[in-house]
Amino acid sequence: MKKIVLAALLLCSCGSSTTKREITAEMAYEGVSNYCHSAYDWSVAEEEPSIMGVEMGEETDSTYQVVFRSYTGAMVFFSVDKASGTTIMEEYVPALDIRSEAGSIELLDYLGQK
Repeated sequence: MKKIVLAALLLCSCGSSTTKREITAEMAYEGVSNYCHSAYDWSVAEEEPSIMGVEMGEETDSTYQVVFRSYTGAMVFFSVDKASGTTIMEEYVPALDIRSEAGSIELLDYLGQK
């Protein structure tokens, strides 16, 4: 009887595995970097690359934060959902202390893995 129950449990557990892949920190960084390179003009940073950039921010249980810093001093915070890849953007202008919603993107669109 124990063998039948064990076999049934093994068969049931095989079908319940998910094929959904969780977003990694590397994927979040790469996708946001690809988006920023396509959406923003980087030509101003050709001679001085340090005036613009993308870097990892804070991480929570459900999100990664990736930050784009513009040559103007403005910042865009990308909040990447670890489970889905949905990414919410918020612009921040430190000199004026202004925050505004800036839309959303699907991270997988910028990884070529949709």
